[in-house]
Amino acid sequence: MAGILDIRRRIRSVRNTRQITRAMKMISAARLRRAQERALSARPYAQMLTNVLKSLVMRAEVYDPETGEPRHPLLAQREEKTILLIVVTGDKGLAGAFNANILKAAMRFIQAKEGKNIDIEAVGRKARDFFRRRFPVAPVEQPEITEAAEEPLTPAPRAENRSGAVQIVGEHVGILGRLEFAQGKALGQSIIERYTRCEIDAVYVLYNEFKSVVSQRVVVDEILPTAQIGASAVLQAEEMAEQEKLRMAEAAQSAGVSISEADTKAIDERAAAFAAAPVDYIYEQPPQELFRSMLPRYVELRVFHTLLESVAAEHAARMTAMDAATNNASEMIDALTLAMNRVRQAKITKEIIEIVSGAAAL
Repeated sequence: MAGILDIRRRIRSVRNTRQITRAMKMISAARLRRAQERALSARPYAQMLTNVLKSLVMRAEVYDPETGEPRHPLLAQREEKTILLIVVTGDKGLAGAFNANILKAAMRFIQAKEGKNIDIEAVGRKARDFFRRRFPVAPVEQPEITEAAEEPLTPAPRAENRSGAVQIVGEHVGILGRLEFAQGKALGQSIIERYTRCEIDAVYVLYNEFKSVVSQRVVVDEILPTAQIGASAVLQAEEMAEQEKLRMAEAAQSAGVSISEADTKAIDERAAAFAAAPVDYIYEQPPQELFRSMLPRYVELRVFHTLLESVAAEHAARMTAMDAATNNASEMIDALTLAMNRVRQAKITKEIIEIVSGAAAL
């Protein structure tokens, strides 16, 4: 059995660890509040842009009346031969099963699309390291990111010199720490250009969807082609277990973070009224031209919003993990204190017995 001094050193070490985990929990809680505010503040713009596009769809001929083909390349639907998968994880660990759940879902998606070419855009250090160990990096260089063209670009021939059926075509490390719209826009422009050039046939993003602390799920959302404006085409979805929701709720309450989803019903209704209004708006530019220029912005905004939600979900997961670590440290300190008291009591009892035995021998 360990001595009293050894147990005291262990208790002191666990106490120091508990201070660190408690501080990390509060830091994650503060960052979670800011991430929630950013996601909420971006929602009115996203809703209005979506409903303006819905209004334009009703007033512009987005499909050729003779052939039925879409007039915008982002609406074109093709047979899925080459798929782009954007996997959004964190740059750091100590977030429980946050990164592991996303990477497991990514492997399930790859297995479900067996027989097709899959290009992976890894967002976050964890995704980059995971896929680097399993799949090769694409040998071809990515085209330079430019503004979306006004006219459809000439389809480019597909690359034949692939490293494998599954390959990494992009890595984005460190962008989630200080996320700005320019970063989401650059990623959105790159996938828009590749899709317009017919280098890829579909774009999916795999991330942790965040509505509130207790309302999260790992989803695979189809970004391109844009089948319906404002509709989310979720291919896979994995809900949190009830036990995990309870742990997150307890951690949030102890950190002073709200567990309820923000009420944006009034904002959504005002934005929806624009598209549903039975009036004929007078646009400064032709509706077709407006639709052509705004649809790429819609795709860029969807990419940016997934990054925002992933950041909030990561902070929520880290807050919960650090809360659990703090509680475990407290339980370990109690157990070690009890063990130290038992050792000390046994030592005192032994000394008393030795004194009594010595006195009796005299």
